[in-house]
Amino acid sequence: MEGARSQAAAERSGSQRTFRTAEVARILHVPPVRVRAIVRAGLCQPVRRGRALEFSFQDLVLLRTAHGLLQADVPPRRVRRALRELARQLPPDRPLSGVRIYADGRQVVVREGRAAWQPDSGQAVFTFAVDELARKSGVVVKVPPRRTRAGAPEPGATATVWFDRALALEQVDVPAAIEAYRRALALDPTMSDACINLGRLVHEGGDPLEAMHWYREAIERAPDDPVAHYDLALALEDQGDTAAATTHYHRAVEIDPDFADAHFNLGRLLDQLGQRVQALRHLLAYKKLTEGT
Repeated sequence: MEGARSQAAAERSGSQRTFRTAEVARILHVPPVRVRAIVRAGLCQPVRRGRALEFSFQDLVLLRTAHGLLQADVPPRRVRRALRELARQLPPDRPLSGVRIYADGRQVVVREGRAAWQPDSGQAVFTFAVDELARKSGVVVKVPPRRTRAGAPEPGATATVWFDRALALEQVDVPAAIEAYRRALALDPTMSDACINLGRLVHEGGDPLEAMHWYREAIERAPDDPVAHYDLALALEDQGDTAAATTHYHRAVEIDPDFADAHFNLGRLLDQLGQRVQALRHLLAYKKLTEGT
């Protein structure tokens, strides 16, 4: 996947934020081990920082695409070949999020406007067949919503549209992304993912107190979301509340025993507190989860 690697490398040379394995797993609604399995299969090439994986936004789109195709029973080898060829076929400034990708039986079909083709063979597909396919199988990667001249979704946009816009805006305009998450929550106050992402952005902007508010809002809406507990623990650490941070790291690994980063941070804090045996247990769990990734 040389084309995908070169595109990702070019993006990472800029200021775009990256995603941790746990964040990717939450966005895709899969366990972290599933994310690592897709990476091991060669369907995505994130940057490695020691034993940790660092995903760009395009990596996230690629993972979501690959996961959707695998769920539709497209063989991994065919998914890998189709995504590799598609990366070569699309212009450098055309991301995967700008096309629709479908599973047609065990084949991969790409649609852009009225054109449709199988990327691994280059064979064209009649658009009326793709229209029928879209109704039957759904879209794996959505075309971004139509914009008004101001760049915002059209009037009447749903909370999900504002959430997707916020996610994309994180790469280019953080204040606009924050506003889009606020719009999403105004339309749907139960959207815990928007609370987490909004909290993360204001946290990264230097306001851990507001971040903690949003993380707690997320926990109130989704008590069993390990990322909400993990991010709250990070903010509590920033405020010097080690005991509360330890509690939420504990909760994160109780909910998701495969949450490697939470094991590491919990082990580090327990070691600082002199609880060496418990610290070693979590640090060993981190090592086991990240070996070979």
